[in-house]
Amino acid sequence: MHRHPAGPAAMMLHVLVMGVSGSGKSTIGAQLALALALPFADADAFHPPANVAKMAAGTPLTDADRWPWLDALGAWLAAQQLGGVIACSALKRVYRDRLRAAVPGLRILHLSGMPAMITARQAAREHHFMPPSLMASQFATLEPPAPDEAALVLDITAPPEVLILQATAQLRRIAAC
Repeated sequence: MHRHPAGPAAMMLHVLVMGVSGSGKSTIGAQLALALALPFADADAFHPPANVAKMAAGTPLTDADRWPWLDALGAWLAAQQLGGVIACSALKRVYRDRLRAAVPGLRILHLSGMPAMITARQAAREHHFMPPSLMASQFATLEPPAPDEAALVLDITAPPEVLILQATAQLRRIAAC
């Protein structure tokens, strides 16, 4: 978890950067938080050891495994009174709804891309507890945000700096309203 002082560019904005494993959530989330002068947390840091061990063994988590994890994420984000950014897969609508219950007004940024590209990225990652063998379950579980969730969808084929510019412009427009 990184904290960044709230300077003049800071705004009250809570953002969930979501997508399947390997979509760039941690990279984009951290850079977005810096650009918006908000604190950042990666959801992976909130997993209890049992969840990490289960995933490392190639076993997908159940919803029962995820509820306490999602509650901890929601509590952290809600505690960021001036706003914050969290990177979390939040693949199902019910997971995003649980986070929104903790943080009304939560903005969703969905990092979207072709499964083959994301799977290749995931396979190239070193020292990550999510094995490439679980990528099919990630895509099978993914429920893209519905129109009523008003998510900002970014195509991850663009370079990270372009994605950050797109996201900050859209989020600042939304926050100004």
